[in-house]
Amino acid sequence: MTTLTTPTTSNNTAAFGAEAEIDPTAAQALVARGEAVLIDVREPDEHARERIAGATLMPLGSLTAEKIAALGSKRVLIHCKSGRRGGDATARCAVLAARGVSVSNVRGGIEAWRAAGLPTVLDLSRNRLSVMQQTQLTIGVGVAAGTALGAFVNPWFLVIPAFMGGGLMVAGATGFCGLATVLAKMPWNRVKGSCSTAGGSCCG
Repeated sequence: MTTLTTPTTSNNTAAFGAEAEIDPTAAQALVARGEAVLIDVREPDEHARERIAGATLMPLGSLTAEKIAALGSKRVLIHCKSGRRGGDATARCAVLAARGVSVSNVRGGIEAWRAAGLPTVLDLSRNRLSVMQQTQLTIGVGVAAGTALGAFVNPWFLVIPAFMGGGLMVAGATGFCGLATVLAKMPWNRVKGSCSTAGGSCCG
């Protein structure tokens, strides 16, 4: 006698795990055929500097499985810069496998996409350092300078690294970083124009 079985949630999850990553070339083919939607989980300034045409921006900090499900697509591809954040986002959406939604991380992110010779849209007017990198650099300089001044000039300068540390604690607890917000509004982080690229070359 043949017995019919119904796939369980765990089996769906296993299937999801098998599709957790996808090669950039395969991902591009799916998107081009309209068989999948592409989500960019980087920060807005990173997306503005260089992006994959047609990708929808949904920063990792605000991404939820419900937002992905609301897209209405059964095949969702996620990319970031190099793959780490995309992997985090994919894992966060693993529960969608039970609803028949496949969510995959584009292996290597936009860097691998570019290395494969696939086209991107590049805005040369944008700063090469992302706002997050600028924030980290500013905090690092502040902590190093404040500590040195506190040790060799006046102990009151230790207030600087203490202030920076407090800011990091607030950012970690709330997800809001005042310094990053200020830097994002600086003239060098504003959008002006864009051009198309392919294989790492720029149109000018």
